[in-house]
Amino acid sequence: MSPLWKLRLAMLGTLAVVIGVTTLIVGGLAMYFGFGLTVTALLIVLVNLAQWLFAPYIIDAFYGISEADPYRHRELYEIVEDLSSKSGIKAPKLMISSLPIPNAFAYGSPLTGNRIAVTEGLLRVLKRDEVAAVIGHEIGHLKHRDVQLMMFASLLPALLLYLGYVFSYSRSRENRGLLGLGLIALGYILQLFVLGLSRLREYYADAHSAMILEDGASKLQKALAKIAVVTGSLAIRGLNVSQYSQFRTLFIYDPTSSIRDLELLSDAERLVEKLKSSEVGFFEALVEIFSTHPNVVKRIKALEAFK
Repeated sequence: MSPLWKLRLAMLGTLAVVIGVTTLIVGGLAMYFGFGLTVTALLIVLVNLAQWLFAPYIIDAFYGISEADPYRHRELYEIVEDLSSKSGIKAPKLMISSLPIPNAFAYGSPLTGNRIAVTEGLLRVLKRDEVAAVIGHEIGHLKHRDVQLMMFASLLPALLLYLGYVFSYSRSRENRGLLGLGLIALGYILQLFVLGLSRLREYYADAHSAMILEDGASKLQKALAKIAVVTGSLAIRGLNVSQYSQFRTLFIYDPTSSIRDLELLSDAERLVEKLKSSEVGFFEALVEIFSTHPNVVKRIKALEAFK
């Protein structure tokens, strides 16, 4: 089986677990408590739907994003147009973020259309072909529609957690407290599956970039290594990178992992080779379970399958 199909099946399997478990629990609770629970669930869905629709405006304001100037960023527009055509999708709107950290992200909603934002920090540290590899990754997210998928998947454990807290503080029945604690525990367990799904979609987008660009795997490996090193260096020099982490699930690289990953990177001229020869220890593997993005070493190794 090809690496791409393994990724697809892993994503579908993880999503099936999240949907299946949540459906069984919510369905059972609805039968037990009646329609009141159904109305509550519907309200939660509507609130999250509204957040998704208007989130691009919040993200633009939070990260200092504006539309890219067609003259100053002409090469970027050409890259986006070319890779969108190769991917079989309509070219997204190109945006520039004022963030000093090197990063990029795809986002959007029916109100705004699809967008890809690259940071000023990314444009300063990456070469043109490496920037193209990063954009190819972000176009992969749009191609796979996994932004919408993550919104849906994230909603399900959030629903269980909300109901769990409601029942935990309920005084109408003594057994509701235990039921609430059980729902909270299940919500957090399902959240781990959602985080796993988030990591899988990053691998999937990496694979897309590797396939639509000539020597795309090598270019993306170099880009990821440089992003990790530069972000880690900025953090060590005093920049509070965690202040940019509110929407880190969107980023190509989680900035809060930078200092940890920097310990794996010391030779700037041989970053990729050093990463490929590194091993992910028990601590790194444990931390990854609670991360939105895969460990950078594992990502770079996974790209070897697409060369």
